[in-house]
Amino acid sequence: MGIIKAAVNAVTGALADSWLEVIEAAPMANNDVIVPGQAVDQKGRSQNKKGGENLVSNGSIIHVLDNQFMILVDGGKIVDYTATAGYYKVDNSALPSLFNGQFGDSIKESFSRIKFGGISSTSQRVFFMNLQEIRGIMFGTQSPVQYFDNFYESELFMRIHGTYSVKITDPFKFYMEVIPRENITNNQKFTFAMPDIRQFNDEFVSELSTAFNQYSADGFRISHISSKTREISKYMADALDDDWNQLRGFQIVSVAMQHPQYDEESQKIINERSKMASQVSYLKDPAAQQAFMAKSVGEGISGAGSNPGGAAIGFMGMNMAQNMGAGVMGGYMQNPHYGNQNQGYAQQPQQMPQQQPQQAACGAELSPATKFCPECGTKAE
Repeated sequence: MGIIKAAVNAVTGALADSWLEVIEAAPMANNDVIVPGQAVDQKGRSQNKKGGENLVSNGSIIHVLDNQFMILVDGGKIVDYTATAGYYKVDNSALPSLFNGQFGDSIKESFSRIKFGGISSTSQRVFFMNLQEIRGIMFGTQSPVQYFDNFYESELFMRIHGTYSVKITDPFKFYMEVIPRENITNNQKFTFAMPDIRQFNDEFVSELSTAFNQYSADGFRISHISSKTREISKYMADALDDDWNQLRGFQIVSVAMQHPQYDEESQKIINERSKMASQVSYLKDPAAQQAFMAKSVGEGISGAGSNPGGAAIGFMGMNMAQNMGAGVMGGYMQNPHYGNQNQGYAQQPQQMPQQQPQQAACGAELSPATKFCPECGTKAE
């Protein structure tokens, strides 16, 4: 038993009346990975549906579209398949045709290992696998992931959410290891989505946590992780290659992550450290230093009068702060990198030389401002 390729013009011509049915894939949504076949209307031509829904009789035509992998199942065992788009006639007297399509001869090894799947061997059905990229598979961490960030010098805890996509690489392994037997028995489609793929999601999140630990050890800031999706996709594909690709016949294609959601304590640390970093960067500018000191002095003068200990104490405290600030600014002013930028700063007032006391003719000592001696009346020398 098997299938043979049919001419396209024969399918749509008068010879179609002699065939029992034409079978195509049931409607296939984005995340559907396998759907049963269904008999379709031949544009008003007569058709025999005595075999029932998805039951194939000898002489039936199977229509395979692009990016579809058709398998002909008899009693749970795959008796023929094709990965090449076109029309195929069921011929139970023919040997398996093995149209390998994009998979080449390597898929024959997997085909030779297919055994009965425990379902009845009295019916022959057609199923179609989706060979397109299966997108939008949602994931999320149930508990916070720990990440040490060198920039913040802290252990941060966050939850990670996003989506990933997969692609079938070996339809036979996927059929045997992923598709539930009841879906074949009950002639039902299988969708790659929760809750049916919970185990795969748990494995994905576990490996993702390992990837984050590696990025932490490499010194990446946590805020930059969202831009590393391509690297993470490659890492995840390599990490899950043995379990997913080699054993189950599908692999990771891409990963898209949302911005991490930090717990309350981690968010507080990030906000405080970011604020401190911006202030330090701001005060490295000499103009910003001068503006900061002017603001501080102005606030000191404004608050001196309302000081509970009196204006004198208020001004004394303001002078202390000003002297401390001047010392800081002086250090920057002496820095050779600032060059002539220091010329605009106020200079310290020069002290006037002190005048010596004067002496009158009578020997009396007079103050510098006295012109005549009050004792003898002589003019000061």
